[in-house]
Amino acid sequence: MLYQLSYAHQASPQYIATPGVADDTLSAVPTVLIVEDDPVLSQVMRRHLTTAGFEVETAEDGDRALRKIRFERPDVVVLDLMIPGTDGWGLIDLLRADGDTTPIIVLSARSSEHDKVHVLERGADDYLTKPASMRELVARVRAGVRRAGIAPVVTVSEPIEVAGLQLDPLRQRALLEVAGEWVDPHLTVKEFRLLWTLASSPGRAMSRDELQQRVWGIPYRPRDRSVDVCVRKIREKVDERAAGRSYIQTHYGIGYRFEPLDV
Repeated sequence: MLYQLSYAHQASPQYIATPGVADDTLSAVPTVLIVEDDPVLSQVMRRHLTTAGFEVETAEDGDRALRKIRFERPDVVVLDLMIPGTDGWGLIDLLRADGDTTPIIVLSARSSEHDKVHVLERGADDYLTKPASMRELVARVRAGVRRAGIAPVVTVSEPIEVAGLQLDPLRQRALLEVAGEWVDPHLTVKEFRLLWTLASSPGRAMSRDELQQRVWGIPYRPRDRSVDVCVRKIREKVDERAAGRSYIQTHYGIGYRFEPLDV
């Protein structure tokens, strides 16, 4: 069954759906940030973690990793120590001093007992020595997710279609109608979840705090721009490709709402 939203005559949008079919919650997919400057190793880890069911982001240096952690809120970080910019030790110090408790799994060629103890005492949660088994890495990441209390949700909702946009929660995939053809805007899981959350309550303004809670599972903090950055990326991938149409509207003083408008 496919949900459709009606916006005829600018009236309040309503679901058109088959009665008697339950609408379940969207499945949660933990996000792993790999911080590694070796592109070959980074891609190998990405492939294994993606196959294991994680959403994976990457960063090649400590400064970029810090921005991604602060704005995109990954659930687990896999961190090399010897990276350009802010190194792994410095990144751990900055995050823990900031009160960030994201699980950090260090993956390093440094194998001495001193190195391991030193990094764990600075605030890392786990330590693997290169070369590491990818099966063991996946198992350590899963353990980090469990320690963080991120409970996987396996139920999904029905798809939604509205104004040239399809959202499939089972595949966590969006399709956009462009020039008569359906194209994939390649949203990340977090971007899809935010767009889905808004589209599931069309026309209703949601605060940044509510969106942060529902998409990231954590409370909104002042100066936290995770929601705003995610909305900007969705607009770049979806609105800018949809000829003359925008989907996410800014509701000043509150947050954002889903309402397809011609622009």
